[in-house]
Amino acid sequence: MNVFNLVTMIGGLALFLYGMKVMGDNLTKMAGSRLAGILEHLTKNPLKGVLLGLVVTAIIQSSSATTVMVVGFVNSGIMTLSQAVGVIMGANIGTTVTSWLLAMTGIQGDSFLIQLLKPTTFAPMLAFIGVAILMSAKENDDKASIASILIGLSVLLFGMETMSNAVAPLAELEGFRELLVTFSNPILGVIVGAIFTAIIQSSSASVGILQAFALTGTLSFSTAIPIIMGQNIGTCGTALISSIGASKNAKRAALVHLNFNMLGSIIFLIVFYGLHSFIDFDFMNEYCSPASIAVIHSLFNIASTVLLFPFAGFIEKVAKKMVPDEEADKPRVLSKRGSKVYLDERFLTRPSFALEICKKKASEMAVEVEKIVKLSLELIKNPYNKNNAKQIKFDEKLIDEYRDKLTEYLLKLSGKDLSTADTESLVIMQHTLTDLEEISDYAKALQKDAHKIFKKDLIFSNKMRADFEYLVNLVEEIVSKTTILLLTDDKNLAREIEGIEERIHKYKKSLKKHFLHQIQKGNLELELGIIFENMLIKLERTAAHCTNIAYTVIENEL
Repeated sequence: MNVFNLVTMIGGLALFLYGMKVMGDNLTKMAGSRLAGILEHLTKNPLKGVLLGLVVTAIIQSSSATTVMVVGFVNSGIMTLSQAVGVIMGANIGTTVTSWLLAMTGIQGDSFLIQLLKPTTFAPMLAFIGVAILMSAKENDDKASIASILIGLSVLLFGMETMSNAVAPLAELEGFRELLVTFSNPILGVIVGAIFTAIIQSSSASVGILQAFALTGTLSFSTAIPIIMGQNIGTCGTALISSIGASKNAKRAALVHLNFNMLGSIIFLIVFYGLHSFIDFDFMNEYCSPASIAVIHSLFNIASTVLLFPFAGFIEKVAKKMVPDEEADKPRVLSKRGSKVYLDERFLTRPSFALEICKKKASEMAVEVEKIVKLSLELIKNPYNKNNAKQIKFDEKLIDEYRDKLTEYLLKLSGKDLSTADTESLVIMQHTLTDLEEISDYAKALQKDAHKIFKKDLIFSNKMRADFEYLVNLVEEIVSKTTILLLTDDKNLAREIEGIEERIHKYKKSLKKHFLHQIQKGNLELELGIIFENMLIKLERTAAHCTNIAYTVIENEL
């Protein structure tokens, strides 16, 4: 092997890693936020968590990306540590899909079907189709993402083929053969596999490179097996890095990933090499193929998950012992005053996941808005309560902080490479934040009106109070349904909100007319009538902002 082979190998490795990144980033871009939403909603059952972790990782082709997303969810309080354990286990199985795809580089045969399945045949076709689609697609269109996925896959396969051809001469070097024999030492093989995978931050890429060396015909099972074990440990590096500076539970989620992979590797090595010492496995000195590596990689990860899944609770407890509670974990804050608002800027590098976290925080904001509205309406319906009034003032500041932090974060996110669907979701969220903040402002203004009535001891008649309370109850209902709408995205509920808003508008008009008539007859004080009219306007506008949110949900369906 000469210097030109080395340069070619480095170039092939560069193409391989770049192709994997392009493919993975665009798969994440297309499916990220949707998969993240499914992942967050359906992980209460541990077994479902495993299956979802498997599916999500198989789709986005990166266990590191899935684990980082899980760490982010745990850090933001969206997912519990218990829910994270199953997903992390499933991610390890999902990452084996790439190795099976790359195993096709080792297909041998002269038949037309075999030749068609070889990457050297279909990779150029994928590249041509991808470029053709890309040239006709608009920027940030889903077509452009599909084209980039095809191009990324073809570049990845070209890189794999280039690496394989470049390292082929290594088979003739006695020094290379001796080096591989050295790595057959289980401990050394694990260390090499772990360090290399931690450096390139992708077990899929690391396994792919190992498969390229397998094509030289010099890689034995005794060398490949410990390296694959080490690769599974090394892939934990990305999640551990992402947990730096995060909450205790986020650190624990990253440690769950590490502990699970280390336990699986240790148990496998002890059992396997223990049996090997009594039963001499003849195949250990045989040379393995890319397909053999894919089989080992898959069987190990599936067996580890099946074996350790019943002990998920124990793995979680170990992580908690490693990161103990000095005091009860408090939510992360971004303000001196302290609040539940925390948005991790590290996830701006994964826009789809960041957007999903924003959606959850917007839903939290909606719950806070509903609370403040109910408190203000209670001040209107019942005797004035000073404690409720203080709570409204405090909560309104919290809602303002939600709005400010989310708006700032979304502004940064808008400059990232988002899919068309995610871009639309981002714009809708910005409008929703404005509507929610306006609703909270009207709630605070209603509190001030209630205070005026209390301070001046102005009194409604029983009939007038009953009529007014009917409108207040309608407003309370529409705000409550709007909160549920943001939590569930229920299109039918959005249409119900439209209907309630129409009823509020009609009833407000008739009530205003009736109360003006009472003022003219002298049955209602003028000052109270003015306050009352201002309150009617605020209640109607509150309903209008709820309807604005409902409209965005309905329009997003079309």
